[in-house]
Amino acid sequence: MGDETPKYTVEEAIAAMGFGKFQILVLAYAGMGWISEAMEMMLLSFVGPALQSAWDLSSNEESLITSVVFAGMLVGAYTWGIVSDKHGRRKGFIITATVTGGAGFLSALAPNYTSLIILRCLVGLGLGGGPVLSSWFLEFIPTPSRGTWMVIFSAFWTLGTILEASLAWVVMPRLGWRWLLALSSLPSSLLLIFYRVTPESPRYLCLKGRTTEAIDVLEKIARMNGTELPCGTLVSDHQLELQEKSNDPSEDANLLSPRTENATHKGIDSNIGGISSLFVLLSPKLVRSTLLLWVVFFGNAFSYYGLVLLTSELNNGNSKCMPTKVQSKESQDVNYRNVFIASFAEFPGLLIAAATVDRLGRKLSMSAMFFLCCFCLLPLVFHQPEGLTTGLLFGARICITATFTIVYIYAPEIYPTSVRTTGVGIASSVGRIGGMLCPLVAVGLVHGCHQTASIFLFEIVIFFSGICVVLFPFETKGRELSDTVSSPKHTAESA
Repeated sequence: MGDETPKYTVEEAIAAMGFGKFQILVLAYAGMGWISEAMEMMLLSFVGPALQSAWDLSSNEESLITSVVFAGMLVGAYTWGIVSDKHGRRKGFIITATVTGGAGFLSALAPNYTSLIILRCLVGLGLGGGPVLSSWFLEFIPTPSRGTWMVIFSAFWTLGTILEASLAWVVMPRLGWRWLLALSSLPSSLLLIFYRVTPESPRYLCLKGRTTEAIDVLEKIARMNGTELPCGTLVSDHQLELQEKSNDPSEDANLLSPRTENATHKGIDSNIGGISSLFVLLSPKLVRSTLLLWVVFFGNAFSYYGLVLLTSELNNGNSKCMPTKVQSKESQDVNYRNVFIASFAEFPGLLIAAATVDRLGRKLSMSAMFFLCCFCLLPLVFHQPEGLTTGLLFGARICITATFTIVYIYAPEIYPTSVRTTGVGIASSVGRIGGMLCPLVAVGLVHGCHQTASIFLFEIVIFFSGICVVLFPFETKGRELSDTVSSPKHTAESA
C-alpha cells in the first residue's frame, strides 16, 4: 500500500453526491429531446392518411412517408453514436437537434411528395440521435436509483405521444397537416436555445483524459446538489485497475470480490481509437449481448410502431376491409380519438416498468411483458368489435411500452463508456429497420385485407423477442457502469 493519497472514480463521486437539482435539470433537457422524438414519430399516424387523401397517394406511397423516417434514423443512430463516443455527448445531440428541428419545419413547407420524402428522411437522420441523450442522462445517475430515474426519463416519450395525439386532434381538422408538422418541430428548437448551459458527461471527459474538465463538472454538481466531492484525486477506472495490478500483480486475476469486480478492467479498449467500435461490440465479451440486443430492439420497434399504426388502421374501416377512400370524415375523427386514448396506455406501461425494473430485474420484467403482449394480441387474429379492438390494442401497448422502456435502461448498462452510445446507437439502428419494415409489411397486410396474417406476424416477432431476452447473458440490476470492456463484468453470465 505505497500510495496514501485517496482516490475516487466518477461512479463513486456521483454516488456520493446523489440525485439532486443538477440531475433534475439534466433530466428536463434530455426529456425535451425525448418529447421531440416521440412527437415526430407519432405524427406519422396522422400525416400519412391525410396526405393519401390530399395528394391522392397509393398505399405504398403512404407507407414510404413513414419508412423513410426510419431509414434516416437507421443511418443517424449509428452515425451520432460514433460522433458522441469520439467527440463528446454534447456535440452529438446539438447536431441532431439542429437537423431534426430544421428539416421538421421545412417539411411543413414541402411543395410536393418528393421534397417531403427527402425532408422527412432528414428528420429521421436527426431523430437517430435519441440514444445519445438517453446515454448522456444515464451517466449522471447514481447506480442505486438508475432504473427508477430512467423510467421517469422514458415518461417524457409518453408525454410526447399524448401531446402529439391531442395536438393532431385539435390541429388536423381545422388547420391541416402542414401546421401539425410545423408545430411538432418546436421541441427540437428548445434544445438549441438551452444548449449552451448543458454539461459534458464527466464519465466521457475522464475516459478521454480530460480530468480537469471532469472535476469542474463534478464540482458544479456538488454545488447545485448541496453536497461535497469525495476527498482525494479523481482517477479513471482504467487508472485504478493499473494501480491495483501494480500493488498485487500475482493475485489480481484471482481475488475478485463483488466490490472490485465492477471497477477492474482489462485495458483491452484503452486503445479503442485505432479499432473499429463495431469490432469492439462484436468482441468475444460483448458479441452475445450485442446480437441478442439487436433482435430485441428490432422486435420492440416493429411491435411498438406497428401497434401505433394498427390503432388507426383497425379503427378507420380497414378492419372491415373497406377501401380507404370510402372512409368518411367522421371515421377519421374516430381515428384521432382512439389514437389519443391508446396513447394513455403508455402510462400504465411506465408504472409497470418502474415497479418491476429494480425489483424483478431487467430480464424478467422485459420477457414477462413480451409474452403478455402476445396474449393481448391473440384475439385480434379474428375481426373484433371496435371497442374490444381498442381495448386489446390498449393492453398490448401497455406491455410493449414497458419492454421499450426497460430495454432503453438495459442497453446502456451492458456497454462500457468507451462504446456506450455507439452500442446503443447501432442497436437502435437495427430497431429502425423493424420500424421501417412495419408499415410496408404488417400494416400493408391490413390494407390488403389480411388482418389475420398481420397479427400472426406480430405474434411471432414479439414472442421471439421475449425468448431473446431470456437468453441475455447477465442481469444489470444494481451493477455499476463500467468505462472499459471488463472481463469480470461478463463472467457473471448467469440468467
